[in-house]
Amino acid sequence: MKDQQYTIIDKNTLTNLQYYMPENQTLRQLADIFSIFADQTRLKILSALALSEMCVTDLSKYLNINQTTISHQLRLLKNCNAVVDIRKGKNIVYSLGNELVNNIMSDGVDYIFA
Repeated sequence: MKDQQYTIIDKNTLTNLQYYMPENQTLRQLADIFSIFADQTRLKILSALALSEMCVTDLSKYLNINQTTISHQLRLLKNCNAVVDIRKGKNIVYSLGNELVNNIMSDGVDYIFA
């Protein structure tokens, strides 16, 4: 028997797929954003910063994670604009860069327990 190729989507669906499928650059950026939520340490940091701005020392003490690790993860989060830093006197404090970060985490929790 000869292999047959079947098309199960109609022309309207195909047109919608072609129109709404994100560009490759957008998909890469989306994958980068979601990757920040793929590490438990980063999730802990984001959860803490969703409640209050904090410095590296406070995050380290509260989360019981060494300062080097906290600083490294904050750098990654800052590069994705998930967190921002603000100088307050001699201290640098971090906070969420956008409330949408907290919304994504909340939606993830809702998804888990749905």
